Amino acid sequence: MTFAIASSNFQNTEFLAPDFLVPGDLVAIIATARFVSEQDLQQAKYCLKRWGFKVILGQSIGVKHHQLAGSDTARAQDLQWALDHPEVKAIWCARGGYGTIRILDEVNFKGFKQHPKWVIGYSDVTALHARLQNLGWASLHGQMPLALGEKTQATAQTIEQALTCNIYSIEWPVVNSGCDGTLITRTGQVTAPVVGGNLSLIYSLLGSQDAIPTRGKILLIEDLDEYLYHIDRMIYALKRSGMLEGLAGLIVGGMTDMKDQEIPFGYDPYQIIWAAVAHEAYPVVFDAPIGHLADNRAIPLGLPCTLTISPDKAEIMVHGKAQ
Repeated sequence: MTFAIASSNFQNTEFLAPDFLVPGDLVAIIATARFVSEQDLQQAKYCLKRWGFKVILGQSIGVKHHQLAGSDTARAQDLQWALDHPEVKAIWCARGGYGTIRILDEVNFKGFKQHPKWVIGYSDVTALHARLQNLGWASLHGQMPLALGEKTQATAQTIEQALTCNIYSIEWPVVNSGCDGTLITRTGQVTAPVVGGNLSLIYSLLGSQDAIPTRGKILLIEDLDEYLYHIDRMIYALKRSGMLEGLAGLIVGGMTDMKDQEIPFGYDPYQIIWAAVAHEAYPVVFDAPIGHLADNRAIPLGLPCTLTISPDKAEIMVHGKAQ
């Protein structure tokens, strides 16, 4: 089967990657956002030990301050401890929700630069990923320990594969049209670094030092439990700020449990997003198994991946290291 190549290669070497993990390496689990108990982490601890890694828990685990895993000061101190720890090779954020952005400016990355490590998480952790992307470091968009046991086998497997520098692929069937029959897929193949994460967090970072650099990158977006007009507002903000121009490609993951009002907004997430990029030239695909889904595959942010979109199938090839 042949298909159009909308763009081919946006090689980018600006991102550095922490060392990939080997058996015996230490992984810290901390909570930067909502409260989580140690019991909630049993499946994640089991996986880490099965993969051959050692586990250490931060002081934020099991602490509750309203909705959060301790005060802002306490959570910032725990994140700082993990960033500075010379033996920790990866930081796995225990849970999302909300709260990471509140502590982002209370930590420094001097120790991280001396002892780089993978930061793992998605959703609210997008704020931390964005800071790392702006510092030029790769990180890992993947499931948090909370609810790991409720996800597919591939959810955990791709975390292990990404952390240990394995080559793997993420494949899914293409949805070619939205609810109104409008074409919403643009075929093509491109190799470029992936950036992005949760749309609400990307939106909240606009105008700040942590706004995500998107030009020449494959942008990933996903979201949960938002009103459709909120999605429209955020997409327009990204479009008007130039973040949707000059992309290498666009991957839309789960747009899960979207809400509407008594008087319907009139457009679904497919239509909203496609309208913002319909006149661009780069490949676009929806329904990637990434985000607030039972099947939440891990994907490195900042490292080159190859996105291939044909009329009936999409694939992200994770190379494991810079090309």
